[in-house]
Amino acid sequence: MSVTTKIRSTRAARAPDARGDRTPLPVPFWRLRAIAFSVGAASLGAEIAAARLLAPYFGASTIIWANTIATVLVALSVGYAVGGRLADRRADLRGLCAIVLCAAVLLAIVPFVSDPFLRAAVKALGSLSVGGFLGSLAAVLILVAVPVLLLGMVAPYANRLAVGRVTDTGTVTGRLYAISTAGSLLGTFLAALLLIPLMGTHRTFLVFAAALAVTAALGAGSWRFLVVAAAIAALLAVPPSAVGADVAGARVIYSSETDYQYARVLQFPSGERWLQLNEGVAIHSLYRPWSYLTDGYWDDFLVLPFAARPEAPARIAILGDAAGTVARAYGHYYPATRVDAVEIDGELTVIGKRYFGLRGQNLHLYTADARPWLETSRARYDAIFLDAYRQPYIPFYLLTRQFFSLIRSHLNPGGTLTVNVGHIPGSDALEKVVSATLRAVFPVVARDVVSDSNSLVFAGTAPLSLARLATPGAAVSRDLQPLAQSVAARMAPALRGGAVYTDDKAPVEWLTDLSILRYAIGKR
Repeated sequence: MSVTTKIRSTRAARAPDARGDRTPLPVPFWRLRAIAFSVGAASLGAEIAAARLLAPYFGASTIIWANTIATVLVALSVGYAVGGRLADRRADLRGLCAIVLCAAVLLAIVPFVSDPFLRAAVKALGSLSVGGFLGSLAAVLILVAVPVLLLGMVAPYANRLAVGRVTDTGTVTGRLYAISTAGSLLGTFLAALLLIPLMGTHRTFLVFAAALAVTAALGAGSWRFLVVAAAIAALLAVPPSAVGADVAGARVIYSSETDYQYARVLQFPSGERWLQLNEGVAIHSLYRPWSYLTDGYWDDFLVLPFAARPEAPARIAILGDAAGTVARAYGHYYPATRVDAVEIDGELTVIGKRYFGLRGQNLHLYTADARPWLETSRARYDAIFLDAYRQPYIPFYLLTRQFFSLIRSHLNPGGTLTVNVGHIPGSDALEKVVSATLRAVFPVVARDVVSDSNSLVFAGTAPLSLARLATPGAAVSRDLQPLAQSVAARMAPALRGGAVYTDDKAPVEWLTDLSILRYAIGKR
């Protein structure tokens, strides 16, 4: 055949038929469907897992979600553009599968490589290094963005392979996008409802990475690809690293990733135990086998109600019981008081029973979110303690005028509310907001400054009596009377100047982020 004849033959093969421009369909459509579905699932699954990966260190606020979503969207957008250009230059199934396999490998690396950066971010914040803090956070986002960018390249590449005729472009593209979206839906619910609760965040990344690698191997029909998939799957046997800073002299006797957070129990040679959550900066429950007192803010809950009433409370509610430090102490010092302890994370209650001596004859434990639980309750209390905040953020719906009004409706005459306000050292912006919002509901608001990063804001419907608190008489155990005198000496009028938060407007995350930033750059 001459060169001229060969060129004419080639042109004839590419010529349009009677129904429109036609390009030979190079790959079976079912393979592209499988790839589109698995990529869609992994993209959204990785987004859910990435937010969860950051939560133990930076919280699960809308700010963190916005950063995570923005990172994913930017990465996908760049991936779409790059993938389209690459598909026009080289469109073959093996190249597409290679992209998917690379994304799988990088996705599997994320949980292992990100941990040092996250630890560095927390340490940088503690040492007032805003550059180190932001740099470490950015590094983690980039680690997630790179595999997502590769996943974004798949859509235009797959479309290029799937389109057989120009006239079929809309139908074929629509099918692939529908399949990819169905995968995204499955990936979202699979990550949130099944994988993260049962397997943890690290292994969730690995499950999606392994699924991508298997799909790429089957699509390419390559045993080499299958070896990579097997290697990724083998990483599921590697235990995830523990979250939280090391504490000198303590050893971890229990750790778990619950439905809500990472939790661990530290024990010291003396027998003292701490419950740490997520980043490990704060102590959420403390247990001393030789005492019911802790020398911490938990003790103050035992005496503060006497500032408004002469007798011990008949019934109290603890909203945010954690492992039960306050509930345990009340069971000892006030055995006749009914204690309704509410904790959203049921595993913390289990930890409390096992490691923190959580028990009492009048103790009633509830696993529920504080506000919905209170909405459905008809009980009335002499005192309510609110300690349901998760570092570094406060759930906004527990810091509004409507919520505090709900609490007041559950208080008996003379009843009180005590709110634990943990905040950035030296910053009083959050406490001002809590005080202003409480003042919109309660006629009496005062403060008990426990430390430079912790205050108890006290609210009631009757005037306070610091004299009665300082000398509570027989109603208070002798062991607690020095504590009552100390608290009475610290009590002061509540701070002024904060905004009143409502269910419609409660920018607590913005306020906290601003306080963290000011703290990181050394300003107060």
